[in-house]
Amino acid sequence: MRIKKILLIDDDPDARRIGAMSLRKLGGFEVLLASSGVEGLGLAELARPDVILLDIIMPELDGWTTLVRLKKIPSIMTIPVILVTGRHDPPHAYEYHDAGAIGLIAKPFDPLKLPATMLEILNEFQRTARSAPCAT
Repeated sequence: MRIKKILLIDDDPDARRIGAMSLRKLGGFEVLLASSGVEGLGLAELARPDVILLDIIMPELDGWTTLVRLKKIPSIMTIPVILVTGRHDPPHAYEYHDAGAIGLIAKPFDPLKLPATMLEILNEFQRTARSAPCAT
């Protein structure tokens, strides 16, 4: 999977600014920004990014609800979603995987490592998906 376009959905303007700068400058990605789950859903449908980085804790429409809604829209349901959280008690792997996310990045994230961390999660997801037995 070739990653070109990333959608970063986060209500925190500093997290959006730092995340976008990191992903653009260090990762060479095109970065789309949304400040809410509602805005992110619309932008995801319109722009069809390769990956979505989604903050869990947001007002109005939180990350969990946004994720559930993303996974119900046929045109974008297969886009990999990585959750981003500043929670001190981050969800267990089974919780975010069951919800449809492929990984989790803790906040505050290291901007110098954000692109590499995201790519590691994507690569692990692809390895796991390739090695999973097919249902017949």
